[in-house]
Amino acid sequence: MYDAQDEIAQLKLEVEQLRKALGERQQLSAPNLPSLRDNYEFVIDLARFSEGLFTEAAVRKKYHFDERTWESLGKDDALVERIEEEKLRRVRDGSFKRERSQQLVTKAPDILDTIMTDTKTSPKHKVDAIKTLDALAEGGPRAAHDDSDRVIITINLGGDEKLVFNKSVKPLSGDDAKLDDGRLIEHESRPRGVPGFEVD
Repeated sequence: MYDAQDEIAQLKLEVEQLRKALGERQQLSAPNLPSLRDNYEFVIDLARFSEGLFTEAAVRKKYHFDERTWESLGKDDALVERIEEEKLRRVRDGSFKRERSQQLVTKAPDILDTIMTDTKTSPKHKVDAIKTLDALAEGGPRAAHDDSDRVIITINLGGDEKLVFNKSVKPLSGDDAKLDDGRLIEHESRPRGVPGFEVD
């Protein structure tokens, strides 16, 4: 009986020592605010949190912040200033708009499903919802490969020389525009009698 009580007392002492050591370790590993101000990924994450793109729980979990540390971040004026600068940069370069749009568009399939399956929805709206869902499911624009909305211009230069321009009606940008380079030159030559007109 006496041995059991000694053993329990010894275990309590060891638990207390472990708690103390753990507490000291947490204090030592508390984030250094000046170094966090210079951590670009951290500043972006807090900018996203401020924009509503990143949750508080996600930030705290990623950086292992306790309540005291989290509250101290909001009191650091230099850090807040860096976050505000990053938010402004993200608005100007379109990052915020793009990420927010991507986040919001993920709600579209549920909304379209509601329209498509609602018995009170008009058939036209159901068909439109189906087409839109089909486009979302495909994962990319079909305009560059779709011949239904194209303009084809053929310029007869005489003899066998022709210029054919085959382009999408819908304006395209980036990689879609590169895919849509539909200009065909049947015979490469410089047309005669057409000043300032060149064939690539």
